[in-house]
Amino acid sequence: MRGAPRTSVVAAVAAVAALTLAACGGGGNEPETGSSGGSGGGGEVEVFTWWAAGSEKAGLDALVKVFDEQHPDVKFVNGAVAGGAGSQAKDLLQTRLQAQDPPDTFQAHAGAELQDYIDAAQIEPVTGLYDEFGLTDVFPPDLMDRLTAADGEIYSIPSNIHRANVVWSNRQVLEDAGVDPDATYDDLSSWMDDLAKLKKAGVTPLAVAQAWTQVQLLETVLLSDLGADGYSGLWDGSTDWKGPEVKAALEDFQTLMGYTNTDRDGLDWPESQQLVIDGKAGFTVMGDWAEASYEEQKQELGTDYSAFPVPGTDGVFDFLADSFTLPVGAPHPDGAKAWLDTVGSAEGQEAFNKAKGSIPARTDIDMSSFGPYQQDAAESFKSDTIVSSLAHGAAVPVATLTAIQDATSKFTSGASDLAAFQSELAAAAAG
Repeated sequence: MRGAPRTSVVAAVAAVAALTLAACGGGGNEPETGSSGGSGGGGEVEVFTWWAAGSEKAGLDALVKVFDEQHPDVKFVNGAVAGGAGSQAKDLLQTRLQAQDPPDTFQAHAGAELQDYIDAAQIEPVTGLYDEFGLTDVFPPDLMDRLTAADGEIYSIPSNIHRANVVWSNRQVLEDAGVDPDATYDDLSSWMDDLAKLKKAGVTPLAVAQAWTQVQLLETVLLSDLGADGYSGLWDGSTDWKGPEVKAALEDFQTLMGYTNTDRDGLDWPESQQLVIDGKAGFTVMGDWAEASYEEQKQELGTDYSAFPVPGTDGVFDFLADSFTLPVGAPHPDGAKAWLDTVGSAEGQEAFNKAKGSIPARTDIDMSSFGPYQQDAAESFKSDTIVSSLAHGAAVPVATLTAIQDATSKFTSGASDLAAFQSELAAAAAG
């Protein structure tokens, strides 16, 4: 996901990479020997993420606290890289992997995003750790299916489950504009009627940010208009990207983008979310990591804000999961295994998800101490139809997502028309 021109990002990444390679200095070390898992061997572990600020950093900090308690003899080294919702981190990560200077473990989205790393032989299977850590029986079958690669192996351990198809609203802004703050809408058309009311009232109807958030909005529109089966068919080839149903969905996306803030390309998601919290926008579509922003600012669900599935997607859970890998050539593999142990543990998942706003991947955690949104999300994951997120790597490999994002950015910036947009999306999905 890219929020700046490719040339400037590449230049920045190259500079950061040079600094990081010099600072890390451990890429050529021989792997340490010693115990793994619960015994905490490994000396240290560099954990590479894009959790550098806000609720994401709070979640990481909570997880590190548990890690320090479970593995006091392993030093945590924070390899977080800020910016671009992970785009800069992913670019720098690829630079390091290609230079054979991997971190000990890195954050990635479970699902198709991992396939590029698998194909490049850059990560090792962690299937055996599922038995060692007792994870097989505590992760739900839907999740296990999505974690298992085509070769039958599992390459990551998830720290959470997120939902991407969530609308967040400022109840007072809606009331002031004559919009029912308790409305949840059966379809996009009825929601657009209220977006028009907000625009007439002089408030931004729908806040979005840079390109990846626009792709997330696009995926929820496709999900709403095509249904769960039609949406999933976009990724397995059973839905025609060039068909009239997709065209109609893209027209709805175009209409929704007409209700968004004009400064969107200069914002990241916390800033567009803040427009809603501050009363400068009525709605936004964002994954449920946004929940932590409301909690941090003492906002109360049902009083200050509302959260509900994107219109037309009720009963569907648009899934993604943050997960951690074991890179080939990790300098401290036992430290990495200790980290993976904590990531999958009940204590680690409870602490992390309470801070981040997501729900645990484990099914054996008591949700009564979580917030009302998270309790509802956990029930939805049990009962809803599960689909894989496009914008967050669960549905497609990185190269496909990059091409879709480039096409979306061209379209929303006015550099292509709807027909060209549809054609470019079809080409991206075809590879």
